[in-house]
Amino acid sequence: MTRPGWFEVLVDEEPREGRGLPDDIRAVYGGDWTIPFAGELPYVYSNFVVSRDGRASFRESGYAGGGAVSGYDDRDRWLMAVLRARADAVVVGDGTAAAEPEHVWTADAIYPAEAERFAALRDAESRAPNPLQVIVSLTGEFGPSAMLERDDLDALVVTPDAGEAAVDLGVLLARLRARGAHTVLCEGGPHLYGALIASGTPFDEFLTLSPLVVGEADHGVRRPSLVEGTAFAPEAAPRSRLLSVRRGGDYLYLRSRYEGRVTQSPPPDVSSSTSPSS
Repeated sequence: MTRPGWFEVLVDEEPREGRGLPDDIRAVYGGDWTIPFAGELPYVYSNFVVSRDGRASFRESGYAGGGAVSGYDDRDRWLMAVLRARADAVVVGDGTAAAEPEHVWTADAIYPAEAERFAALRDAESRAPNPLQVIVSLTGEFGPSAMLERDDLDALVVTPDAGEAAVDLGVLLARLRARGAHTVLCEGGPHLYGALIASGTPFDEFLTLSPLVVGEADHGVRRPSLVEGTAFAPEAAPRSRLLSVRRGGDYLYLRSRYEGRVTQSPPPDVSSSTSPSS
């Protein structure tokens, strides 16, 4: 079970403006995590775990999700639940959804032992009981997903606009904000994460560095790294700013910020780029 001081704080440059964590969660985390007050775009943040050698998945049946890479670390799962508990919407790629078809992206799904604590946090911050579940897909065609089948979850399957090769994440975020989402959590996978960085969207990155080494086979299915499908020129490589480092045993829990660039988005029109599913 969680307890005060569960994380050893090594570095902490937490901005002090915005809405902070409640006292009980702050005590476990060893400090605060403030969310800026709502603006024209939502506050965006990501959450991933990578192995010591930078892999994001074993990509084997039963071991495709991030849990296997983290070694099912309890602190990582608790922190993931905190991040989901403060999200109005959680965005994942269709590959991530297909890899874990029984999973739903809610706090209680990843850390049921403290479901009441996270429900209380959502209520205190005037959020819906569960975050909107958003799947980004090039085709809209993928296997079954529990998030699309549960009556207590609202879900969207988002596909590119006509004639476009990919979903414009800047436009998607603006339209989610128009739907009332103040906070948006991205949980991948690597292609979606690469697209998020390439979009120039400012966001905070929560990254767990696991002590496991995953490796890469000489043949067979590739094991992806943190970023896939996107490459940056050496002179234009995005750079993050380190905000905090926490330690738990052999694990490091990092938080960094990508300042990004703010671009103009067309007027919100949710119906033109998103198709609701339930």
